[in-house]
Amino acid sequence: MAKMHDTPMLDQLESGPWPSFVTGLKRLASDENNDMMRDLLGQLETSYRTKKGYWKGGTVGVIGYGGGIIPRFTELKDENEEPLFPAAAEFHTLRIMPPPGMHYDTGTIRKFCDIWDKYGSGLIAFHGQSGDIMLQGCTTDNVQPAFDECNAMGFDLGGAGPAVRTGMSCVGAARCEHSCTDEGRIMRQMVNAFLDDMHRPALPYKFKFKASGCPNDCMNSVQRADMAIIGTWRDDMKVNQAEFKNYVDSMGRQKMIDNVITRCPTNALTLNDDDTLGVDNQNCVRCMHCINVLTKALSPGDDKGVTVLIGGKRTLKIGDLMGTVIHPFKKLETDDDYEEFEEFAGEVIDFFAENALEHERTGEMIERIGLVNFLEGVGVDIDPNMINNPRMNPYFRADDWDEEAAKWVENQADKSA
Repeated sequence: MAKMHDTPMLDQLESGPWPSFVTGLKRLASDENNDMMRDLLGQLETSYRTKKGYWKGGTVGVIGYGGGIIPRFTELKDENEEPLFPAAAEFHTLRIMPPPGMHYDTGTIRKFCDIWDKYGSGLIAFHGQSGDIMLQGCTTDNVQPAFDECNAMGFDLGGAGPAVRTGMSCVGAARCEHSCTDEGRIMRQMVNAFLDDMHRPALPYKFKFKASGCPNDCMNSVQRADMAIIGTWRDDMKVNQAEFKNYVDSMGRQKMIDNVITRCPTNALTLNDDDTLGVDNQNCVRCMHCINVLTKALSPGDDKGVTVLIGGKRTLKIGDLMGTVIHPFKKLETDDDYEEFEEFAGEVIDFFAENALEHERTGEMIERIGLVNFLEGVGVDIDPNMINNPRMNPYFRADDWDEEAAKWVENQADKSA
């Protein structure tokens, strides 16, 4: 049995007013059979004291898969190259794909806990940054049997490395009245279609799908996903004037003005003299603030679909990027709609695989090669609304301008039809 190590620096993390992860680690370490967690605390204390990390990677996986396991081997060795904390010398993580909307029953969670008590450290994170269930702390010998038992429950490994990563969707229509699309189906279809790209990393870098059912974007997909799918609507927002008057009566006119009307970013809302709401739907940008505040009175329209954005990510080579709108509105209702969308997603991944540099995300690739080249490569017509800024130079060649303008008008007519 490994001893409990002195952890004066980690102890300080428990002294503040907020809950500390150290408390959870110590609770697991108090189990007399959990030597791994006791030695993990020893290694972590060493890192805090020396301000260095002591984990290195390696090659650990399960049969038939190229990703999904995060290998961690200790670098803390004595003069004989023996680990200073032997029980935690291997501390691998299994990434398990969650169900759409992250729905579980308590029986499923208990089974995960039993599996990880049997094969791992007992440390589980619901969920990691990519949305996976993170089963943290496992030896190389136990990785395969742990995965086999999770797989027998119907769960699969998530993405890791330069691959399509685990998809995420919000809880959506299962619990949220704002949902404008079938988030669960979108996520499941994307995962099933590109499962090989997830399990066998072969891309320049990672590629993420995230689906949010409405513009609230609870998945933060615009900021974090290479392909963000956002539920939206293109007809008028629905207004229940009787319920709106009830809100005015309960809040008061001034509070309604201060907290709803003046907070519309495009000034699309008007409080009429008779306490009804006027909506300039042409200028509504679907920010969702008024709908969130006045849930009983306001709701999304009936002509629902999705907006598709490409290229969101956190800081890497050129700083943070938010997704660029590629499809302002796309219907996803019939099987044909979903098949067409799946083909489009495949075009984007194939173009990314062929044209991105190593360790370059989709948004960075677009910044480097230009949006026009990307759109042409994935077969999307250019829309004037995609222009960020007007030209500063007013001089340009107008050869064949009339013909090109006629083509654009014809394309717009075909879309509206």
